Amino acid sequence: MLTNIMYVTLYVTDQERSLRFYTQQLGLDKRVDYPGPDGRFLTVGVPGSPLDIILWPHAEASGVPAEPRPGATPGPVFLESDDLRADFKVLRARGVRFDQPEPEDYGYGVRIEAVDPDGNRISLRQRADWQSRSDG
Repeated sequence: MLTNIMYVTLYVTDQERSLRFYTQQLGLDKRVDYPGPDGRFLTVGVPGSPLDIILWPHAEASGVPAEPRPGATPGPVFLESDDLRADFKVLRARGVRFDQPEPEDYGYGVRIEAVDPDGNRISLRQRADWQSRSDG
């Protein structure tokens, strides 16, 4: 029986640069750094979460979709915040780039999209007060 989502992969051009972005700017934990025979296996994750994000080198596949629309084109990874507006200020001060000047309210809470050094979009979300954790 399936029990958990183990990994999500983001394709990056420079693993070291991406590691700095995800740990120093977004505040994720470095989890695995293994120099395997098929390439460096490097993961990061949100503190306390079992899900790891693999930062896999593959320049051709990294970056932004053809025509992203601010606020309407989600990233492949969604990170949840309990106070997105406060977190936004901290992340912006750390140099994180966003697709809009401020987080926006929408039907399910508050949202904004960040962009990593390779153009991968990272969706940042805060659930609406009415939405319970089990509603997905």
